[in-house]
Amino acid sequence: MSCIEDHAKVSTGGNVLSLKDTKTLPRPEARAPAESDPDQSARINLDRITRSAAARSKRRRRLMFGGGALVAAVLLAAGYLYWDYANHFESTDDAFVAARQFLVAPRVAGYVTDVPVTDNQHVAAGDVIARIDDRDFRVALEQAGAQVTNATATIANVDAQIVVQQAQVSASEAQVEQAQAALTFAEQQAARYGDLAASQVGTLQMAQQTASQLQQAQAALRNAQAALMVAQRQIETLKTQRRVAEANLEQAKAQRDQAQLNLSYTTITAAQAGRVVNLTAAVGQYAQPGVSFSAFVPDQVWVTANYKETQLAHIRPGQPTTMHIDAYPARHVAGHVDSVQSGSGTAFSLLPAQNATGNYVKIVQRVPVKIAMDNPPEDVAIGPGMSVVPTIRVDASPSLYERLLRLR
Repeated sequence: MSCIEDHAKVSTGGNVLSLKDTKTLPRPEARAPAESDPDQSARINLDRITRSAAARSKRRRRLMFGGGALVAAVLLAAGYLYWDYANHFESTDDAFVAARQFLVAPRVAGYVTDVPVTDNQHVAAGDVIARIDDRDFRVALEQAGAQVTNATATIANVDAQIVVQQAQVSASEAQVEQAQAALTFAEQQAARYGDLAASQVGTLQMAQQTASQLQQAQAALRNAQAALMVAQRQIETLKTQRRVAEANLEQAKAQRDQAQLNLSYTTITAAQAGRVVNLTAAVGQYAQPGVSFSAFVPDQVWVTANYKETQLAHIRPGQPTTMHIDAYPARHVAGHVDSVQSGSGTAFSLLPAQNATGNYVKIVQRVPVKIAMDNPPEDVAIGPGMSVVPTIRVDASPSLYERLLRLR
């Protein structure tokens, strides 16, 4: 109002008349210009200025109201577009890179002779991580090989004995046949001379002699049959010895295979592609079985996003996901939902919460959602524990904002 007052000030007979003074002035009467005095002209000018200022103020208020209404409409439309677009996604900042990392440890004891890798080095499957002195294991392998050779020779020796014993059985069978033939002749002789002695044609001495020969033939047959049985039983014994030798051979082979395995354990290799981290192995170090040499992080990593249980209504496997890694904010990694865990994270913790008391307070639980990376960056290191912000598209239909963009 200061500008209005400045313009409203007019001079009347050398005096300055302010806006406040004009309130008490009577409204000038219409008179001819020739009859107007200076005071009346000042009042007329002041009244015109006042009405002009009021009109400008009214127009300004109308413009401000219209502009405010337009801005409010734009903000309301923009807010609706953002709300509609945001309802197509679910996001969380409680997400981390995960992997099945493990410790690399030797299976045999010995002094470390070589460590061809260094910290955080990427290795392919089969690459050597460390080597252990293998001389003792090579000697053990040679001893096991000698035992296999010895067991094989024992089996060959038993096989030869079986062949010899089979020949002995054949000879014993021939002796049985010979004894049987002798017994048949002795029986015939004894019967013939017995008849002659009974008819008093032959002598009693010959009858007794043939009877004795018959008994000798019977004894010889029994002896030949016993020898044949012993020879046959010896074959069974040799076959049993062969089975024992075969078992010894299998044991020797198992010892040789174990020695071969122990020798292979002296070279520690990567089971899959990944990075060697937290390396502690050093040349000259005495390695103990089971004592860690380093940790290993495989190349296959994913994101575990702990969404609130109230966000899971529309999350399904296969939905597209966009991920922002905090370490590399300029990177946008695409992925998809792999699976949703059947249970909250606290349910599988070491000490799960037991809400069995009267002091129960309901809180929103977090449920892990596994998100696979479709195009993980290969020029930067991504490992377990790194923070990620994933955004899952839970509604595949285009939002109003996207439809408007298509119309452009």
